[in-house]
Amino acid sequence: MNLLWRWLTDPASWEGSAGIPARVAEHLAYSASTLVLAALIGIPLGLWIGHTGRGRVLVVNLVNGMRSVPTLGLLFAAVLVLGPLLGGDIAFLVPSIFVLVLLAVPPILAGAYAGVEGVDPGARDAARGMGMSSREVLFRVEVPCALPLIFSGLRSAALQVIATATLAASVSLGGLGRFLIDGQAYRDYGQMAGGALLVAVLAMLVDLVFAVVQRLVVSPGLAPARTSRRAARRAAAAALSPT
Repeated sequence: MNLLWRWLTDPASWEGSAGIPARVAEHLAYSASTLVLAALIGIPLGLWIGHTGRGRVLVVNLVNGMRSVPTLGLLFAAVLVLGPLLGGDIAFLVPSIFVLVLLAVPPILAGAYAGVEGVDPGARDAARGMGMSSREVLFRVEVPCALPLIFSGLRSAALQVIATATLAASVSLGGLGRFLIDGQAYRDYGQMAGGALLVAVLAMLVDLVFAVVQRLVVSPGLAPARTSRRAARRAAAAALSPT
């Protein structure tokens, strides 16, 4: 604890391109880029599967396979394959973002799919009875009702990505993982502990931001579904079950 406090209160830890603010900014950039790309893939695909019921077995099995791949091993493999095709820092950045996206897609896809599938059939029938098209039913009925589980998937993916983005430092990139890698190399245990603490704090702050946005976006009528985090996780897990 003394080493940790000494490192956190050292002015040198907060200055320059290797200081805490710069590393936090790099970590957030990696994480935000990953979540945007993963959401662009996972949410539309999950909505389509939940709305149409098509492709469930194929996509679910594929996603489950993606979740079982060791992240660190996949990162090194991606760098070896894609690195020679690229140049400079991008030779390490692109493989890292690619691997993080693979990690983030499953929970986002699960949340979107489970949310749409769990919409009350009576609400769908009532919407169709009012003359709504299939597209209108999706975006005016199913998506608003599915928002709690969609946000649950996004929050789960954000936590996983922020924690795993530390691996980017193992392939010469920045982010908070640099404190862990460099601290281990120099046996600076205060720096290592500080890096781990910063990752945990950053993950909690990002989750808090998502919680606030969710509270503002989700209809108050869906509050029970929003507050039942455990039920949301069970529903998302069941959505990705191959059976």
